[in-house]
Amino acid sequence: MGLQIRAKGITLTDATKEHIEGAAAAFRKYSLDITSIDCVVAAEKKGVMVEFNVKVAHAQPVVITQHDDDLDTAIDLAIERATKALRRLHDKVVSHRNDSIKELDVVDA
Repeated sequence: MGLQIRAKGITLTDATKEHIEGAAAAFRKYSLDITSIDCVVAAEKKGVMVEFNVKVAHAQPVVITQHDDDLDTAIDLAIERATKALRRLHDKVVSHRNDSIKELDVVDA
């Protein structure tokens, strides 16, 4: 899994980069085949924009965009939303794989 952090018009501190890297490492717990994570942090007229683009093999990419006045708040909200989306994708994948033909009941006609 590759992680790429880009900043546009803003300087990221080491603590902020470590916070994003820690969150990206936490995304692994969902047992999805995550190929890469792109994080874009950009300055805007009224605050900042944080975007996570999580590419999962055999599924559509999960794209989360969060706008806020504070950088740390925007990062935390984006991480929460990405976690929720990945959890839902994981639940969807797991629930569809649990049903097998061997477990179906046979109904006599």
